[in-house]
Amino acid sequence: MDRNQLLEQALALGEEGDWLGAAELLRDHLEDFAQDAGVLCWLGVAEQELGMGGVAYERFKHALSLGSDDPYVLATAGNGIAYFDDPEAENTLRTAALIAPDLPVTRLMYGTYLAREGFTDQAIEELTAARELDPDDPQIAYELGVAWALAGDHDQATDALADAVRLDPEDGWTRIVFGLELLEADRFEEGAGELISGARIREDDVDAQLAAALAAAAMGRDEIAYEMLERARLRAAEPDLAAVTTVEDQLEAGHESSRSMLEDDLSPEILRSRLRERP
Repeated sequence: MDRNQLLEQALALGEEGDWLGAAELLRDHLEDFAQDAGVLCWLGVAEQELGMGGVAYERFKHALSLGSDDPYVLATAGNGIAYFDDPEAENTLRTAALIAPDLPVTRLMYGTYLAREGFTDQAIEELTAARELDPDDPQIAYELGVAWALAGDHDQATDALADAVRLDPEDGWTRIVFGLELLEADRFEEGAGELISGARIREDDVDAQLAAALAAAAMGRDEIAYEMLERARLRAAEPDLAAVTTVEDQLEAGHESSRSMLEDDLSPEILRSRLRERP
């Protein structure tokens, strides 16, 4: 198998969510491509998706040590090491964006990094440029929404996140963040609807189920509220059970108590955490 065939097959497996298959395929051929930065990057991505963070980090560092000037390699590996707060990430991602300013992925990854590091004005510039290059990419729209949210502009954030949902309506994570941002923008009914939709997609997301339960209760949709609560209870690990009980108490206390807990406590906490998540 030549390099391009290998990467195409690995990419196809990754797009199907079969990261284990992608990792095994790449490892099977690693001896032939041990000094190929692109292969190392893709293997790092697969291993990171499988929760093998330390191994993935070493793959990305190895790829960068080979001195590649491929902007895809720099963007991918730079984003990979940024996940581990490596100080070399900024220079790597900036270099990728400077080498290939017309590639959406380089502007996307650099802008994403800048947003999480608190440089929101620069992040918005990079992500706006990425969006102009590829207006149909839902990840770019999502990350632009995140940057606006981190900058404190909830109206701009909801506009960008609405586009991300439109472009990929089955992305439950995006719908949940969109719903939480709508709450911040005082658009409660819309936000509640998005939280419920997102929770239905992300069935194993306990925090999403709890937020949706409170949102439904606040809207007087008690049947949905208790459905979401039970979904959370079924999937909750031991540390989450106290939160499930607390939400149940609020549901029993009534609609106003549910809305108060969602708006004042749970929603800001979940939103703050999810905005900091790196892709």
